[in-house]
Amino acid sequence: MKTSAVNPPDEAAVPAARSVDTQETEAAVPAEGRPSSGLLARAALLTAVLSVAGSVLGLVRDQALARLFGAGRETDAFLVAWTVPEFAATLLIEDGLAFALVPMFSLALARRAQGTAPGDPVRALVASTLPRLALAFAAAGTLAVVAAPVLVRALAPGLPDHALAVDCTRLTATCVVSFGLAGYCSAALRAHRRFLAPAAIYVAYNTGIITAMFVLGGRWGVRSAAVGVAVGGVLMVAAQLPSLLGQLRHRDGTGTARTAITATDGPAPARRLALALFGTVLLFALCRQSQVVIERFLASGLPSGAISHLNYAQKVAQIPMTLSLMLCTVTFPVVARAVADGDTERARDRVERDVALAAGLVLLGTATVVACAPQMIQLLFQRGAFTAADTAATAGVMRVYALGLLGQTVVGALARSYFSAGRASWYPLGAMAAGIAATAGIGAFAVVPWGVAGIAAANAVGITVTAALLLAGMGPRSVPVRVPRVLGDLGRPVPAAVGATVVGALVADRFTGPGGSPAVALAAGAAAVAGVFAVLGLALGVQGVAPALGSVRRSLRPVTRRLPHGRISFRFRFRFRLRLRPGSRLRRLRRYR
Repeated sequence: MKTSAVNPPDEAAVPAARSVDTQETEAAVPAEGRPSSGLLARAALLTAVLSVAGSVLGLVRDQALARLFGAGRETDAFLVAWTVPEFAATLLIEDGLAFALVPMFSLALARRAQGTAPGDPVRALVASTLPRLALAFAAAGTLAVVAAPVLVRALAPGLPDHALAVDCTRLTATCVVSFGLAGYCSAALRAHRRFLAPAAIYVAYNTGIITAMFVLGGRWGVRSAAVGVAVGGVLMVAAQLPSLLGQLRHRDGTGTARTAITATDGPAPARRLALALFGTVLLFALCRQSQVVIERFLASGLPSGAISHLNYAQKVAQIPMTLSLMLCTVTFPVVARAVADGDTERARDRVERDVALAAGLVLLGTATVVACAPQMIQLLFQRGAFTAADTAATAGVMRVYALGLLGQTVVGALARSYFSAGRASWYPLGAMAAGIAATAGIGAFAVVPWGVAGIAAANAVGITVTAALLLAGMGPRSVPVRVPRVLGDLGRPVPAAVGATVVGALVADRFTGPGGSPAVALAAGAAAVAGVFAVLGLALGVQGVAPALGSVRRSLRPVTRRLPHGRISFRFRFRFRLRLRPGSRLRRLRRYR
């Protein structure tokens, strides 16, 4: 989805660390100077491709869950336990830990490149942080296992099958340790400009869950999915460990391999754990993920299946947001390194460009989700125990969820900027708390008259409030972006998305009917959305649309030249010019023959 719209100019790149790892699938970064735009584009494309693969496997996982166990009380019990890996992924892999560790590793790499610190600052950072964090992960996982009954009762007091949810929670709680270690590896590798292994972790994770459900589902029921979470977490670490160890076997200037990691490599400040930084980013991520807790708490009092409908709708609706933030994931180390080097202007330009591109991509995805929601859910889930009534309920909720995708993307993009300097910042936590308060208040009011749709609407409003507060607070607390310019970039693709949604919905409905194929209807609707969005986006000057269309045109040009009618047309054009100016085009005519 983001092959050509993510090509940043060379001035947006940053100095890269020296590295001896020249994996075939990862572009090497020059020891001196800035990485080229092609490097970031290839990294973003690689991350996007593997993220799409992980998302596809996530859909297969949800399809298997729906097919094997439906959308009833057993699935609701598992989804309450699923709250643990959801929280752990946000806190330890996607947001919290990465926001703290990537700037720390970027600063250590900058010191290594400058040669201003004794020993190896990177290995000193690992020695000072990894053991303490591993103990913290183990303690938190043990606490979740012991407190599982209390946790389930707090999350879903009206849940019918409390015992099953407790069993699943204890199994999924093991992911706290594995996700923590996987998140640490991901942050370290991304700071080193190594994106292949971190991007592949969800492929390994979802493979473990799917395999466990099909192998153990007949004997253990929905508990097999919880076992799969535990297995998948271990696979996440295994997928990254070889690459990380290769980065830590750094050779110093004398060419002597240094493989041992000792606590004496580096100054005392590098060995101290930045408790304030970790505290702020983890509390921010915890507060953000608490939206899920509020939703499931409110939905636990609704009829059976409500939590499942919310879950399936959210998983599908958030795919555009996840893909749009892949660019920000790749460039976050770039921004952090620019801030570490004191180049605020370069960091500002990079953040502004990332927000504009991510907004355009997520609004294109939002238009597709809203226009084709019934066809998506029918194609993905309507089989086995998942009925047509489940499809209608889930599609309705998904359309409401999609209204908050722009806010989710803006929050994800701007939150990285607040922590890019590696300093504690409490403002993002305050903004997120205000959004959570809006979600809880509106949800409590809307759940009675509108059910799950009211809960989804509260989610959309709350995250939009947070996005507005984060954008308003950009300045001394963060990378000082130009707010009016960012607002213009965010507003420009909105009319294109609205027009594309209307046309796409009409086209998808035209292909939907008795005996109609949901795949055909979805393909037609998505194509209509993309075409209308491209035309309107080009007219409105949406960032990334013109380069994307230019890339498509360039990729099709060799094919057109090979076609017979293309050669005839080409010759005819120059013969016509020859008639107009007989002597001036003779050589060109002969050359193109």
